[in-house]
Amino acid sequence: MRKTHKLTLTAMMIAIGTLSSNLFFIPIGFTKVFPIQHFLNVLSAVLLGPVYAVAQALCVSILRNIMGTGSVFAFPGSMVGALLAGLFFMKTRKIYMAFFGEVIGTGILGAILCYPIATLLMGQEAAVFGFIPLFIFSSIAGALIGAIILSVFLKKKVAVFTQNGTTLK
Repeated sequence: MRKTHKLTLTAMMIAIGTLSSNLFFIPIGFTKVFPIQHFLNVLSAVLLGPVYAVAQALCVSILRNIMGTGSVFAFPGSMVGALLAGLFFMKTRKIYMAFFGEVIGTGILGAILCYPIATLLMGQEAAVFGFIPLFIFSSIAGALIGAIILSVFLKKKVAVFTQNGTTLK
């Protein structure tokens, strides 16, 4: 896939993520859990690679914060998830590994990175019993949806994944 196509797809994912963040988020204290971001992380990691996935996650996080639907937790958590999803997929070429990368990166490592800030902003009880479980659930739900959709594309032979990117048939 050419660089201009990758940039166009990244821009489209950023637009979808930013616009849908006004409609599909779950407010929890000072954070807003957003499963569509995890879905986009898996899609961009598989279709475009880790660099574009991280760029997409960063841009959506910044734009969501500007619009007031983001949270301070989106920066480290979502970008770590996007990076691991891309790296796991590149290494194995298996979609379920992109799912695991997103869940490990955002759901587990992201929750650990964000825990101190969540404790300060929401209190320890709210962080442990509210924020962290929903952060993990959000990443699992969004990444699973992304993995299922990509698997359907592969079964229907709509997309062929190659070493250098994705070619649509």
